[in-house]
This record gives sequence, structure tokens and C-alpha cells, in this order.
Amino acid sequence: MGGQPHFGLFGIAALNTSLGHQIGGPVAATAAAFAVGLAVALVLLVVNGVPSRDALAFDRPWIWFGAVFILFYAVSVTFAAPRIGLGNAIFFVLLGQLVAAAAIDHFGWLGVVPSTLTLRRALGIAIMALGVWFARKPL
Repeated sequence: MGGQPHFGLFGIAALNTSLGHQIGGPVAATAAAFAVGLAVALVLLVVNGVPSRDALAFDRPWIWFGAVFILFYAVSVTFAAPRIGLGNAIFFVLLGQLVAAAAIDHFGWLGVVPSTLTLRRALGIAIMALGVWFARKPL
């Protein structure tokens, strides 16, 4: 990549943080990133085919809240990373995702097939969380 560092998936938070420093904060950075993402998504949509009007129905309006959650995530990580460190910010994201996924699966929320939170599964999630914590804990 011509001497440029490889950022990986979570490098997005680092890039957005740098953008926030340049243009005036996490909300401005997220808005700019979403604007660029929207432009690219619209091009891909035209190339791949625009969904029918019926497909865009609001018969289950709660499924459209994913966009709000993505916005909250982007602003939160862009805000938190320069204050607590990128690794720590991502640690909290991962921990939150583990807990949220377990609750969503257990209760069958959001239309997913329920998957009971057994003691074994809870222990596995706790071990994963502990592993992420150890990976981020300074020596």
C-alpha cells in the first residue's frame, strides 16, 4: 500500500478519530464518513439494482433502527478512542456486542431464532470477554 499502514477493520475507528481531529470533532467526522459511505452505497445500489418500492415498506419500522445504532456506534467510538485509547474503546465495543448478542439470542429479540443462554454458553462468553480484557490490560 505504498508505505501506508494497514488499519484492519477496527482501524476505521482510528481513521474516523483522525478525521474528527481534522474537521472538528466526532459528530462532524461521522457525518463526513456517512456522506462518503452514502455516495459509495448509492453507486453500488445503482450497479446492483434498486429494490422495489414494496421492499422499502415500513411494515416493521423497528428494523430501520439499525441505522441509528450504527450512527451511535460511529460517534461513540470516534469520541472515546482519543480519550481512552483505541484498544480500550474497541474492548468496550466487543464486550457490549457479546452481552447484547447473548441477550438477543436468549430472548429471540429482533426476529432471531431463540438460543437459550446456558451456563456453558455464558461461561464461553465470559472467557471471551476475559480474553479481550487480558489482551488490552497493560503489563
